Amino acid sequence: MNPVKILVVDDEPDILDFLKYNLVKEGFDVVTASNGKDGIKEAKRFQPDLIILDIMMPKMDGVEVCRQLRSDPDFERTIITFLTAREEDYSQIAALDVGGDDYITKPIRPRVFISRVRALLRRYQRVNEEDAPNLLEVGDLIIDRDRVCVTKGEEVIELAKKEFELLHLLVTKPGKVFSREEIFNKVWGTDVIVGNRTIDVHIRKLREKIGGNYIKTIKGIGYKFEF
Repeated sequence: MNPVKILVVDDEPDILDFLKYNLVKEGFDVVTASNGKDGIKEAKRFQPDLIILDIMMPKMDGVEVCRQLRSDPDFERTIITFLTAREEDYSQIAALDVGGDDYITKPIRPRVFISRVRALLRRYQRVNEEDAPNLLEVGDLIIDRDRVCVTKGEEVIELAKKEFELLHLLVTKPGKVFSREEIFNKVWGTDVIVGNRTIDVHIRKLREKIGGNYIKTIKGIGYKFEF
């Protein structure tokens, strides 16, 4: 099997060298870039399986890099995680809003970092191999898992990868109440730590895109899909 390809984008040379060294030591094929614009160029050239982005960078920050990559069909299903020393809610929400899958905070401990990378890759494989219907029709929505596409009537609705996975989970069992813990486990994975507001952000974005009447909040428990 070919090694997993990882692109690391950060403006601090010491961090780039540190991350590349630890990833290569684990058998990954790694390339780096030192700013957002070069990161996009390398992503298109290298076609990585996983992209690790610093948020605060010159020329183009990580959030804008992610936004541009997610608008390209070639990167709709690429795993993108953010590296940041900032723990403010708004930076984490911004990262998720543009289609980021996760974020890792600095300072970075090598063993924890590698563990998070492997967890992301396992989660991606699990989601893609999960046995579930490939085409779901609920109300006026059609959810096409093969094409990662949602249509409402004649309108094509653009969803980020995690938004799509969350919607797909909810519509597989309309009326079922999914607890927050169950959603975390099935969409993000039990071995990944994400912020407490992660689900709330994705539910809000889904409601904005597909309409606010489909996804119901069950106070103190979780969410369900109704039509």
